[in-house]
Amino acid sequence: MSAVPGRSERLSPNQLAKQEQIVEAARIVLARDGLAGCTVRAIADAGPLTKSAIHYYFADIDVLIDRAMAAHITAFAAGLREVAAKHDEPRERLFAVLEEYLSVFAANPNAAFLWFEYWIAAGRAQHPQAIDAMLTSLTELLAELLAPLDVDDPRARARALLSYLLGTVVQQRVRPRPFATLRADIEALCFANYG
Repeated sequence: MSAVPGRSERLSPNQLAKQEQIVEAARIVLARDGLAGCTVRAIADAGPLTKSAIHYYFADIDVLIDRAMAAHITAFAAGLREVAAKHDEPRERLFAVLEEYLSVFAANPNAAFLWFEYWIAAGRAQHPQAIDAMLTSLTELLAELLAPLDVDDPRARARALLSYLLGTVVQQRVRPRPFATLRADIEALCFANYG
């Protein structure tokens, strides 16, 4: 168990539950208002706990934001895994997950802005560990999906595919293309033999 920042005692189950309520309220605020709108007051207004309780459990708002963003990515990856579980054929499983990935951002454009905004802020603050964990989580999922498809170096292809997806999320905001068109690009990226 982790200790409350600035305190040496362990958190009780009740305290852990309160901490999770704060993280959930921060997730709501981040999704609704973005990084700039994620203040202690806004989090208190969105959740059941007071500003002083938030400060008690999170002396540093950046730690709370990191936890809330990690919760967002965990929920996102879980949703993608649920889509994957609905498909038996590996190639269709991959494309169902990729279509879901892009449709989530198409349906929630603020989510894309939030991710990029957070990554920029974390990069400027020189604490890229949270970003690395997010990227690793998604890369691992894509590598798992690519592994049964007999592609060269599934992990390297997964990294390239994630880079493609991140760029495509931005491009889809400017010039949306149907997934069938994107699928052709992905086929070339994932299944072309290089070298």
